[in-house]
Amino acid sequence: MRETLTGAFENILTVSSVNRYIKEIISRDIILSNLWIRGEVSNFKNHSSGHMYFTLKDENSLIKCVMFRTQNSFLKFLPENGMKVIIRGYVSLFERDGQYQLYAEEMISDGIGNLHIAFEQLKKRLSEEGLFDNCFKKRIPFLPGSIGVVTSSTGAVIRDIINVLDRRFFNTHIKIFPVRVQGTGAAKEISRAINKLNELSCVDVIIVARGGGSLEELWPFNEEIVARSIFNSKIPVISAVGHDTDYTICDFVADVRAPTPSAAAEIVMPEKQMLVNRLCELDIRFRSALLRNVKLKRKRLEELKNAAVFRQPYDLVYQERMKLDIFNRDLKKSIMVKLERSRSRLHYLIGKLDALSPLTILSRGYSIVKSADDKHVVKSINDIGAGEQIEVALEDGNLECTVNSVKGRI
Repeated sequence: MRETLTGAFENILTVSSVNRYIKEIISRDIILSNLWIRGEVSNFKNHSSGHMYFTLKDENSLIKCVMFRTQNSFLKFLPENGMKVIIRGYVSLFERDGQYQLYAEEMISDGIGNLHIAFEQLKKRLSEEGLFDNCFKKRIPFLPGSIGVVTSSTGAVIRDIINVLDRRFFNTHIKIFPVRVQGTGAAKEISRAINKLNELSCVDVIIVARGGGSLEELWPFNEEIVARSIFNSKIPVISAVGHDTDYTICDFVADVRAPTPSAAAEIVMPEKQMLVNRLCELDIRFRSALLRNVKLKRKRLEELKNAAVFRQPYDLVYQERMKLDIFNRDLKKSIMVKLERSRSRLHYLIGKLDALSPLTILSRGYSIVKSADDKHVVKSINDIGAGEQIEVALEDGNLECTVNSVKGRI
């Protein structure tokens, strides 16, 4: 029994050994080494390292997935929870956790195209940042002195723009900045061209143009680098990418969207003959208005010449002089009336004052008795005694008297 147990212990493996062994078994499986798997993304996490961690599930099961930065840098869209995708990769074991997972190397959308998803995601993000807001749109200058065109130097687009501009305004100054309009690196060239034209400040308006095509062919104009270059441009930008039914991120960011390159040329430059006709029309209207105004002024001058103020220039002075005389007369009359009223009031007050005056009382035979020493008025027999000196004031003088006796009234 002891020998059996000793033999069993000799075959004991570590956890790491078991996980490594299982990993080797999975790695040798041809199907698990390169497979396509369909499912729904959940628990998605875009790690700060650039790696993506998520779960792929269906109605009954799930599998852990990881997509390293090297692989996900080629994605045209950002995976989101609930998104249906098809992934190519291989299954292996993560030895540390003893958990198998899918290592994704390629991912495509299940149903909606990758480019369409990337387009909608970028459109939503830039819109939330405000790059499409009308408050940032710049006005296209009227009759620009120089027009910059960012497009391919070959093809029908540049010929159409030149033909339209020559037809509308034959001496237009055009500066062409040739770039690739599709394929790898095209977005960087377009962005560099817009930035360079702003740096040189040699044009008044920029047309970014290319002909129609599929979403893949128009994709450089949906790149974020192009959108931000247009938004940061100090020079107004007209987007003329594709046909009338084609819409790109470039169209939403640009200051003006033209349905076609030819339409962009028509927007940026008015037709010269129409301007000439308009100037002629305005010239005729100006001359007519000037002649009509001169006629009215001449008529008004004749009316003024026959006006009474010119025929009798001193009449107004005479009128004002008569008014001044009337005002002078009224003022004197008013002063006399005021004086008469004041005189009557004065006589009335004098009469009242005279009636109350002691002198008036003396004229009626009354007298005023004062003591000789302190000159106070004697009002009672108690105010004076026998033998005292008094002074009697009469109408025409004073009497100095001595009181012989004081008798009360019976």
